[in-house]
Amino acid sequence: MSQSVPIEIGRWRHGVLEHTTDEVAAESPMEIRLGGVPLAVLMRTPGLDPDLVLGFCLTEAILLRPSEAASIDRIGEGEDARWEVRLADGVSVDPERYRRNAYTTSSCGVCGKASIDAVRIAAPPLPDEPFLSPEVVLSLPDRLAAAQPTFTATGGLHAAAAFNPAGELLAAAEDIGRHNAVDKLVGRLARGSWPITNTALVVSGRVSFEMVQKAAVAGIGVLCGVSAASSLAVELAQELGLTLVGFLRGDGFVVYARGDRVGAV
Repeated sequence: MSQSVPIEIGRWRHGVLEHTTDEVAAESPMEIRLGGVPLAVLMRTPGLDPDLVLGFCLTEAILLRPSEAASIDRIGEGEDARWEVRLADGVSVDPERYRRNAYTTSSCGVCGKASIDAVRIAAPPLPDEPFLSPEVVLSLPDRLAAAQPTFTATGGLHAAAAFNPAGELLAAAEDIGRHNAVDKLVGRLARGSWPITNTALVVSGRVSFEMVQKAAVAGIGVLCGVSAASSLAVELAQELGLTLVGFLRGDGFVVYARGDRVGAV
């Protein structure tokens, strides 16, 4: 399924109404199951669904490492997207512990969680690296924008991208949900190595508590956003020793935590 959908629109411009077509970002539900038990229904942009499932399970600490999933299989055909996580031999997970009581919308991060304590997942200690120069950090938004083809077409998707310390793009993902874009990216990178170390994560919007949580659980030591960070995101980043950068745009940025990794000490 395409990440964008053509629609008929009326465009009013300079006093003239024009009837034409445009592209809008696709959004549809996807169900994640474990042991036949539904864990969550995510409102997401179709594409990279297996990566999204794996990334979601890892960053929510349902799985502790990628190898705990023997396979991620689509159930059924047609428009309904249902994915089953099949555990590797010897791995046991009680799905009821992680089952969400509400579906997760594209604007929702921790919706359905009983309390903030339930999402304060114990992340492994973060390594000191990566170290990026301020010049490399400043170059990342443009490099992220170049990896957003569906946003260019629709103006309606968030993005997450991973970069090495030299600012080279490792992978990128787009989705109508900020947290989904991060999970897609984490799921893709986790297939190569886990944890995901010596990597900087850049997101296209504001930085929430859950963004920090997901980065830390994945082992990512630097998280940058082009917009602001929330108070709880800053608190968690400081607690975990994660470098948190916001308002990364133009010729400057704001450092909320661990500025030594980005030359801000």
